[in-house]
Amino acid sequence: MAQGSGEGGRVLREGHPFVPYQTEPVTAEETIWRATAHRDASERRRSVREFDRRDVPRATIEQILLAASTSPSGAHRQPWTFVAVRNPAIKVKIREAAEEEERRNYSGRMPEDWLAALAPLGTDEVKTHLTDAPWIVVVFAQKHGLDDHGERVKHYYVRESVGMACGMLVAAAHAAGLAALTHTPSPMAFLGELLGRPSHEQAYVVVPIGFPSPDCLVPDIRRKDLAEVGVFFDVDRIEGD
Repeated sequence: MAQGSGEGGRVLREGHPFVPYQTEPVTAEETIWRATAHRDASERRRSVREFDRRDVPRATIEQILLAASTSPSGAHRQPWTFVAVRNPAIKVKIREAAEEEERRNYSGRMPEDWLAALAPLGTDEVKTHLTDAPWIVVVFAQKHGLDDHGERVKHYYVRESVGMACGMLVAAAHAAGLAALTHTPSPMAFLGELLGRPSHEQAYVVVPIGFPSPDCLVPDIRRKDLAEVGVFFDVDRIEGD
């Protein structure tokens, strides 16, 4: 129940502050071309493993992380930490540790069906992107939080929340004109130790970000079309009728 309004339309609901939702008004027709333009831009996004070593300003990465942090999260706990690494020595250490784990994966840990699924993507244990890309963003999932007194704060839907934030991170990098890759060396425990993260944070994904190399090649793959990924229960019919 609203309990009065104050400056800027701020109101209290059950003692908690709410403010009016602010967005740019658009017509129904405009939503179509906006969604189409966004789809067209998204269609050009690709996972890139060949990066140019040209630098990317820290200010760009800061804005990308802030955009990722607008992601929804369970109970608005925002259970993520983005560790952005440009230091060459640290990137070398990350690559060496990741390649050691990946050598074990490709030489016996991963079953044959997994290796067959990866074959069209051209991946192997050599991870040049970890040192070629000017930035590596290591995303950590916070299993729980800490309040101002160091007391434990429960987090909800942590992996789902962090997964959505990672999607927004990749989309923000693409919107900035950069390329990105989601890399999940397994296991990833070495990242927490190497980057000095507390025990309640768990490495979730490594995202190299930078400009694609001028001669970058990507796998010739197709994305599923709408009929393969979407199901509609519209007002006038039910799919399958």
